[in-house]
Amino acid sequence: MLTLYDADRCPYCARVRIVLAEKEIPYDVHAIDLSDRPAWLYEKNPTGKVPVIEEDGGLVLPESRVIMEYLDERFPDPPLQPADAAERALAKVLLERFDDFSDPYYDLFRDREGGSPERVHEELARLDSILARRPFLSGSRYGLTDIGYVPWIFRCETRLGLDVRGRHPAIADWLARLEERDAVADEAAVVVSL
Repeated sequence: MLTLYDADRCPYCARVRIVLAEKEIPYDVHAIDLSDRPAWLYEKNPTGKVPVIEEDGGLVLPESRVIMEYLDERFPDPPLQPADAAERALAKVLLERFDDFSDPYYDLFRDREGGSPERVHEELARLDSILARRPFLSGSRYGLTDIGYVPWIFRCETRLGLDVRGRHPAIADWLARLEERDAVADEAAVVVSL
């Protein structure tokens, strides 16, 4: 049995929750208060960050992107990475460049110098142009790259108050497709309740 060290408000944890739901992997949840992290969490991840998964066999694994890829390899059905090598590589490039999106997001969210709604909208426009050419960030099918971004897109709407769907029509269509999936719809409900 897997244990997920989790925090509802954390979009990195949301990535892992979505993958676990998509693959119907049973797991236990250990909720972490991000405002008062327990000392023992640093033994599982020296940075003290969540998510972390732990398996009965002793594997302790931090970092959402690594966890997503591990779960997809460990539990291959349904696959969440493109079968085509070129499409898979292009999807991975978007995940590799995730900070290009998350840095402006967190600059605005944390009211850092230079943070602005327009900087976030510039990055959303970049994603919108990709989604205007293909149905998913992962390529022709839904996958890990979509899961890697969608928690922040939801939070752009709910936590930052940005008009994502109104200004970015391809993202709006993409979100509508994603919200048809129970795993993503469940996460959208969590975000609304934050």
